[in-house]
This record gives sequence, C-alpha cells and structure tokens, in this order.
Amino acid sequence: MAYLYQSLANRLAGSIDSGLYAPGDRLPGVRVTSRNEGVSPATVVAAYERLEVDGYVESRPRSGFFVRPRRAALQQEPGLSRPASAPKAVTGAQLVAQIVRSVGAPEVVQLGANIPHSGFLPTAALSRELKAVARDYVDRLGDYEAPPGLPRLRHGIARRMADIGCLARPDDILITHGAQEAVYLALKCVTRPGDVVAVESPTYYGILQVLDSLGLKALEIPTHARTGISIDALTLALEKWPIRACVLVPNFSNPLGALLPDVHKRALLDLFANYPDVTVIEDDVYGDLAYHERRPSILKSYDQRDQVIYCASFSKSLSAGLRIGWIVSSRHAEQLAIHNFVHNCGSSLINQLALAALLEKGSYERHLRSMRVALAQNLGRLSERIAQHFPEDVKVSRPEGGLSVWVELPQGTDTTALFHRAYAQGISIAPGQTFSTDPHKYRHCMRLNAGVAWNERLESALQTLGQLIKTA
Repeated sequence: MAYLYQSLANRLAGSIDSGLYAPGDRLPGVRVTSRNEGVSPATVVAAYERLEVDGYVESRPRSGFFVRPRRAALQQEPGLSRPASAPKAVTGAQLVAQIVRSVGAPEVVQLGANIPHSGFLPTAALSRELKAVARDYVDRLGDYEAPPGLPRLRHGIARRMADIGCLARPDDILITHGAQEAVYLALKCVTRPGDVVAVESPTYYGILQVLDSLGLKALEIPTHARTGISIDALTLALEKWPIRACVLVPNFSNPLGALLPDVHKRALLDLFANYPDVTVIEDDVYGDLAYHERRPSILKSYDQRDQVIYCASFSKSLSAGLRIGWIVSSRHAEQLAIHNFVHNCGSSLINQLALAALLEKGSYERHLRSMRVALAQNLGRLSERIAQHFPEDVKVSRPEGGLSVWVELPQGTDTTALFHRAYAQGISIAPGQTFSTDPHKYRHCMRLNAGVAWNERLESALQTLGQLIKTA
C-alpha cells in the first residue's frame, strides 16, 4: 500500500509528464496544495521532496519548487552485474591508495572519494559539543576509552537502533574506529586465512582490501543497481562453495547505491538459516542517509539466531574525522572486544563524549533531516549534468539514499586511464576496476560522489570530465 505522500507525488508527476506543468514552472505552494488535496502540509512537503529525488522538481531557497528539464529521466539504469563465478584473491591496492591520497588535496574536485563535503555536516554543533567536553573534562583530554567503549554512548546508540526496530543491548555494542574497522574485526572474529567470503559485485574497495589483509578470498555475487544482491545467485553460491561469511551493504550500497527491499532482507535471513555456520556481516554506514520516507530497516532487526554482525558508523552522516563506529553482536561480543583492544586499545574518550551529547540533545536527528534533502538536491543536479555533458548511451544508477552514483560508460572506455587524465586536470573519480577482484571487470564504469560541494568549480569539472570521456 502506497504512502499518502507517495500517492500525491505520483499524481503530481503525472501532471508534469502530461505537460500541465512545464519545465521552469513553479508548483503551487505547500499550503495551497495542502488545502486543495485535503492533506497535511507535512504530506505535501514529503511529496515534493520525493519529486525532487526523482528528478521532477528542484527547490529554490525562499522561492518554492520548480519543474526541472527531464533529460536525466531518459538515461537507462545499470542492470544485474555478471561477475566471475569463482572465489578470487584481491588486487589493485596501488590504485586504491592513489584515490585515498587525493582526499586531502584541496586543489582536486573530490568526485572519487565517497565522503560528504563539510557543508553537509553539522560542524558548528559538533564544534560546540567538543568545546564543552574539553572544558568539562579537562583532566581527561588525553584519555582513551577502552573496549567496549563509553557506556553513555553505547546506550545512546542502543536507543537509536531501537527506533529502527532492532533491540540491541548496550553490552552487545562495541565502539570502533569507523565502520571499516568494525567489518575488519567481524571478519577477523569469524574467518581464517584462505576462507571464502561472499560480497556484492561491484563492492566497496575498502571491503576488498580488508579481505586481502586477512588472507581471505572474495566470491562476487551478481547485484542489481536498484534492488541489491541477487538472492538466487547467492543461493547457488552457498550450494557450490564453502562460504564462511557474507559481507553485505543492504542500504544504499557502495558503489551502486542499491536498496535491498524488506522482503529480500527477510528472504536473505531465511536463506542463511539453512547455513548456520555462515556469518552475515552487515555494513550499514549509509542507512541514515535515505533521501525520503522513513529510514530503511536493517538485516539485524530480522535476525532471530544472532547470525548477523551489525556494523555502522557516523563517518558519512556526521564526521569522518571523529572515527566513531560501532559493531553489534551478542554471540561474539567478548571476542570482538579482545580483537579491538589488540588492534588499537580503544577510541578517543573526548570524541565519544561529544557524540553522546549530540545524540541526547536530538541534534543528530535534526541534522539528518536537512542533510537528506541537500543530498537529494545534489543527486538531481548531478544526474542532470551527466545527461548534459556525458555521452548519450551512458547508464546511471538512481539511488534513493547514500552518496554513490554508479556510471556505466560505453564498452571500451577505460576509466582507469580516465582517472589519470582527469586527475591531471584536478578531478578525482573512482574507476570501476577498484570495485572488483577482476582488474578487467567494470573497466568501463566509475563511481561518482554525490556529496561533493556544488559550485562553479564542480560545474566546470563535470563539463571537463564529459569532454575527456568523449575524446577517450
């Protein structure tokens, strides 16, 4: 059953498609539409935001919502991926290192690294809390908090998880240095060198590098750009290979931006019930960045057998520099804490105190509401510029949250060569080969960051990137 705001959005989209509202027209104001449609102003705002995500309209500060040109809607989406069907070792670390090094270069337009620009983040609120903590805990400025982490913060995280339908005890929550360390600790806990780990294809290169560091083999599973991993393909893989763990990003995966539907999440847990020795590692680093509706559910909320180790962080939604993530598992809580202590002894106490205060005051939730709208606007603009400047036959993902936009260029395009040519002109992209164990796979693809600051410099960079692609 459709939400009320979605029904309204569908009707308005039909009016735009029929030509009732032409490109450049202003939609009726929120109060007018609320009165005419007999719905609340909040429902109208949600419908307009849904239209913005779908590329129908754009918001203009203090002016309202205006109909966009529909060029981006003509682009095709990528289909189901077709990776190699056998486990493989990981390669490509040097190229990944070069992408990571570009993050701190102020002269580079950061379309490559999947990190939101500071303008999307609550830097002022975070600064206030850090100053307050530094003042109130001056005698502890040099301390770290040993595993499992600050109780006050773990309670705050447990309350947030309860709000999204997952009951997690604070004692089962371990604070980590971001989600990547959480995934590392989870794999360290449940695998041994040589084990096979199933992953989405394409998948985040950071996950591949973690597998490489632990001596594990990656088995890439076909994945759709909109609905995520293929359960049929995963079923066949579980029957054929001795898979020890499966690392999944169900909500707005990196790099595809796919959102696994709830019915698929439940089906996945039913499937893994037949394989009790396989651990599911859920990376939910983008879950808070839904552009519309409610926050999507998590696999852990359907987990009745404690088979899922849940990993997340505030790096994409609040601050990467805080290095605060967490991991949830009752079965492995003690072993995870031991591995965490061996790995880094603990996390910054000051950062944990500041974050706990933000959660308690509701500042984080208020920030998320504005960040989601801003990211949706950026995605719409980015899709338009791709349609405007790139070749006509490109395929572009249409994520409903997160930071990743996946672009499939014409076959024969080499995005690794494009990376070097673009970098020479001050533009960073993430070439497709870094998201697979096969250096030849996804060679014609690239990931772009939707969380980059929108300005004239970015406009120029996208135009330049399009020219480089056309002359490749």
